[in-house]
Amino acid sequence: MNRYFDLERRRFIAGSLGSAALILATPLISSALTRAEEGLPKPSEMDLFLALYTDGSVHITCHRSEMGQQIRTAVAQIVADELEADWQRVEVLQGLGDERFGDQNTDGSRSIRKNLERLRIVGATMRHMLEAAAAEQWGVPVTQCNAVQHEVTGPGGQRAGYAELAESIRHVTPPPANKVTLKARDQWRYIGKAMAPVDNAQIVTGEATYAADIRLPDTLIAVIARPPVVLSKPLSWDVESARAVAGVADVIRMPDLKGNPVLFQPLGGIAVLASNTWAAIRGRDQLNPTWSDAPNDHYNSAEFNELMDKINDQPGDVRRNVGDVDAGLLTAAKTLTARYHMPLLAHAPMEPPAATARLVDDGVEVWSCSQNPQEDQNTIANLLGLKREQVKVHVTLLGGAFGRKSKPDFAAEAAWLAQKTGRTVRVQWTREDDVRHDFYHTVSAQRLDGGLDPEGRLTTLRHRSTFPTIASTFTAGATVPQGEVSMGLVNEPLQIPNIRAETGRVESHVRTGWLRAVANLYHCFAFQSFLAELAEAAATDQREFVLQCIGEDRLINFPSEGTRYDNHGESLEAYPYDTGRLKYVLKLATANARWGRKLPQGGGLGLAVHRSFLTYVATVVEVHVDSAGALTIPGVWMAVDAGTVINTDTVINQMQGGAIFGLSYALRSNITAANGAIQQSNFHDYEVARMADIPRVIHVDIVDSEARPAGIGEPGTPPLAPALCNAIANACGVRIRTLPIADQLRTTLADNAV
Repeated sequence: MNRYFDLERRRFIAGSLGSAALILATPLISSALTRAEEGLPKPSEMDLFLALYTDGSVHITCHRSEMGQQIRTAVAQIVADELEADWQRVEVLQGLGDERFGDQNTDGSRSIRKNLERLRIVGATMRHMLEAAAAEQWGVPVTQCNAVQHEVTGPGGQRAGYAELAESIRHVTPPPANKVTLKARDQWRYIGKAMAPVDNAQIVTGEATYAADIRLPDTLIAVIARPPVVLSKPLSWDVESARAVAGVADVIRMPDLKGNPVLFQPLGGIAVLASNTWAAIRGRDQLNPTWSDAPNDHYNSAEFNELMDKINDQPGDVRRNVGDVDAGLLTAAKTLTARYHMPLLAHAPMEPPAATARLVDDGVEVWSCSQNPQEDQNTIANLLGLKREQVKVHVTLLGGAFGRKSKPDFAAEAAWLAQKTGRTVRVQWTREDDVRHDFYHTVSAQRLDGGLDPEGRLTTLRHRSTFPTIASTFTAGATVPQGEVSMGLVNEPLQIPNIRAETGRVESHVRTGWLRAVANLYHCFAFQSFLAELAEAAATDQREFVLQCIGEDRLINFPSEGTRYDNHGESLEAYPYDTGRLKYVLKLATANARWGRKLPQGGGLGLAVHRSFLTYVATVVEVHVDSAGALTIPGVWMAVDAGTVINTDTVINQMQGGAIFGLSYALRSNITAANGAIQQSNFHDYEVARMADIPRVIHVDIVDSEARPAGIGEPGTPPLAPALCNAIANACGVRIRTLPIADQLRTTLADNAV
């Protein structure tokens, strides 16, 4: 059902979608081949997203990037459902980077949230046009015509297939968006159902096109020796030894990183270009470059963690303040303080970054595994001195991304080298390149102080969080966190008298970016772990303690407290923070896990519940820890309320994948720096979860909801780490406050035994 295509401009008809322009009649493709050469029929009326051909085939364009989250399937389900298309006659195409699509940045779990209504209108518009064409052909009122499964029926038993009507709808004026009737929920045929991904067959047979699969004539392969420390520059390198490697064609110094802010610019360095990847890598090995000093040479992970702890011992910038926290801690019957740490994390997608670029008459053409092709256009245009419209970006499948591939430095490298050499160039990052030169998920340190009353109820919480902010990527020297504070810090769902959230200020010394679930990872880890510690101090079951802290079913209005809260870019009216929904997923997950059941020696259950990207997720983890500290995970139970969902199988897959992603950084993943340089390089020292680590069962329960659609790709990850650590504490009494867990269990239990 799916093939890789480019877009080609044709005539268009302008309609409207609310206040935005909906551009109709822009068909799909042809890159190396034309439609005539492919033997395909010519298209009839179409828009940016939808084309109907005279053979009855329907082509739906996905304007978001596919990285395993099955957005191409979801987009097709939405449009095809409202179109009443036969699923077997639907083909999904990939859109170019094009501002007419609107936002194409595939991150923040926004693809469905921002496009569901829009895509439904696209499909329903063509359905209305088909019904109008049939009505005119039969001379009957359009109200008596009904489109069902690729044909329109009339009042006298007339039938016309979509293929028959494809030509005639050219003459039908699209109805205004506000006149389009959408299906009722009980009429949905594909939306809300489990459907197989449209890319499956191509992926499992090796036919799918990833960035490294692009093969154009006369292409040079480039690998780059990049500075080990951000803002360092090359001083010397051995050109002759690199050129002596068979297959090496050229050695070129890349433009130096133009200072702060780093933005999405290439890092600079020395490029080795060759006829094949292996020759380019071997040539790079012979460069033996030396590098200049850099402002970040002094950065060392251990010292930086100590600095963040010291900052957290002092008052920070107040981001939320309810009641009187200082008085609450002074008068509490019992107080508890704990510190939590999370290291730098690399994205480490299975497919390292790659991009191919070639010069064309009016600019440059790029093939990239991009999450944000319009940002590719911007960055490349700025680097090459072109206009944005002179940069054409094709989006391939992404072999994983997690936020890394929304930063187009690698595509810019390919485009610059193509302009410099006049040749087609594919820049290929190795695994080592990817681990050492990432836009890292930031390191963090947190201190939490809590106060309990004589009955063991939480009355006071102070949460201090210090981390280099992502804002430093865009503003030189930025130290004050921005959107990160709305990800599990200022929006802790507590119904208690005294709450304060504070942030410290600290500089970033590496390229910092967003990674799956962003700041929710470390804030949820600390907060949900601390609630479990407070429950233990109060001698109360963790589930009951968490429910007590959340309090009554209500909609929390954080701004009414004077708190700045961005709610993932949505209004609280459209997407309220509903503690009833939060509590429900917690009750559902704990019921499925049979919370409170008796476990064998060394067994433990732990839980965590969190709202991120407007979705409510609760996770229960069961662990077993033997006397030597060996950890196994018999099961994970998750409950998710994401409002309206498009594909139930996708939701289950994303929750399971999110849990495994969370398991990776909780158990093993750790990036450290020494003298400004990253010390890890590949999966042998930047470990991810192994098969033996994976839970035997990951059960996912989806709450049936008619609420607005929320996020799916990221919300399953944050609760896993705290639920896991809470389970470990219940199993063997070892409290993990610093990730990754790695060998902490074995070491701690061995020390206790001595």
